[in-house]
Amino acid sequence: MTDKPARIKVAIQKSGRLTEQSLDLLQRCGLKYTKGPDQLIAFGENMPVDVLLVRDDDIPGLVRDDVCDLGIAGLNIVEEKRLHFLQQEPIEPFRILRSLDYGHCRLAFAYPDGSPLRNVASLEGRRIATSYPSIVRDYLRRQNVTATVVEFSGAVEIAPSLGRADAICDLVSTGATLIANKLREGETILESHAVLLQTPVQVPPEKAEWIGKLLQRVEGVMQVRESKYIMMHAPKAALAQIAALLPGSEAPTVLPLDGRDDRVAVHVVCRENVFWETLESLKAAGATSVLVMPVEKMLA
Repeated sequence: MTDKPARIKVAIQKSGRLTEQSLDLLQRCGLKYTKGPDQLIAFGENMPVDVLLVRDDDIPGLVRDDVCDLGIAGLNIVEEKRLHFLQQEPIEPFRILRSLDYGHCRLAFAYPDGSPLRNVASLEGRRIATSYPSIVRDYLRRQNVTATVVEFSGAVEIAPSLGRADAICDLVSTGATLIANKLREGETILESHAVLLQTPVQVPPEKAEWIGKLLQRVEGVMQVRESKYIMMHAPKAALAQIAALLPGSEAPTVLPLDGRDDRVAVHVVCRENVFWETLESLKAAGATSVLVMPVEKMLA
């Protein structure tokens, strides 16, 4: 009998703002999985990769303890847990392999309307409610501000109206919740987004090979999220100007046009979004028949 191949376990948020996009990312990496409606593990069918759906604040610990080889979580959760773990043991608890371009939000202070509080310096001696006490304490320490951090689970924005705190520090996306609770947004102390974590424990070679493949595919998926393939006809004399107008592009492919010595066909992949203003600038530079197409897959 042959041994079964070692399987990679990836922890993601079971329900929340990162769940759908994390599953979509893994599917775009080629993973096909089987999962029942009430199951918390999705078993990979075509790759030795299983997905564990867990609470988001459990993900860093599962990766640190090598229960899972990889994890996808918001940087706000990751940094909060990292600082907490470092207080227990001064060893980096996990590796951040790369940032992922989704789940964007910010951790920011907010002050009640009508209060004299205007900035972090004015919080000296005050009470701050937050779900991220380690991050807030670390920030206050670096700002030389002494304040009481009140740990608050959920609905942090109501803490001032309940008399539990003078200000808050919480995740902000649109800012509408702050306005609804008569709070003014202040300093941002962390720009958050999804990140990919790896266990600090050395993995066996067969796992390392698949983790390398998965990371390469993640890189490819991230590259094509905003990438576009552009084709056009353009004057030879305008090639340098046209290349400068295309954001995030490598050297374009230039092909001759039948019967034309002064114009060429130009093909290029742009790794940034292409706006209407870009197309208008290309036309002004002499480009015609400009065609913009999405890129499905890419390996650098």
